[in-house]
Amino acid sequence: MPIRLVELPEAALRALADGDLDRASAAAGAPLTEYFVTGDAKALWRFRLDQIARDPAHAPWIARAAVAEPDGVVVGHAGYHGAPDENGTVEIAYSVDPAHRRRGHARAMLAALLDRAAAEPSVRTVRASIGPDNAGSLATIAGHGFVHVGEQWDEQDGRELLFERPA
Repeated sequence: MPIRLVELPEAALRALADGDLDRASAAAGAPLTEYFVTGDAKALWRFRLDQIARDPAHAPWIARAAVAEPDGVVVGHAGYHGAPDENGTVEIAYSVDPAHRRRGHARAMLAALLDRAAAEPSVRTVRASIGPDNAGSLATIAGHGFVHVGEQWDEQDGRELLFERPA
């Protein structure tokens, strides 16, 4: 099941940060779900808006709705943590709406992100940072050429294992 990634423009991010799902869906051109405004989601969108304000080059990289085809259902969001760094590395990010989990959507999001990275001449390496207890994400990247290269401490998420693969 293929995934189409739909860019969330700044107007959609602002609406999501405000918790206005209708306005966000209209700006995105896709019917976003409650998942986009529940839990820590609003903080994520505020963080992404601040990131774009600091460096607008991040905008086309970070926030996209993940639309499952051919049904056109929004099943989560995916993107990268930012534009490629000076070494040509991008870090993937994806999250599946709990209502749509365990149906292969995370793998489809990963495939779409890897395809986008491969098509971009400035990207040389794709990175994934995953909590050691996140069996689902560890299983999702398995078989996609990722190699464990180390670990880091994330202030929000704690200990993370780092994986990389060529774009």
